[in-house]
Amino acid sequence: MGNHHKNLLNNLETLRKSAGLTQQELSEGAEVSRKSINAIENGIYVPSTVLALKIAKTLNCSVEDLFKLRRN
Repeated sequence: MGNHHKNLLNNLETLRKSAGLTQQELSEGAEVSRKSINAIENGIYVPSTVLALKIAKTLNCSVEDLFKLRRN
């Protein structure tokens, strides 16, 4: 996960719900388990670049819309 995951702001749940998708539907579109989507939404798991890109493509948004670094 890296040392900086606590500085990562995560908008996944908000964008997923705005798209009208369940965790299961998003997981199928991004080719990952529903548990992975849940873990990302809860800040337990930081996705790889490839997974972040797949999620963004499924939600029709940018990775920057999904994840941002908290300003220090």
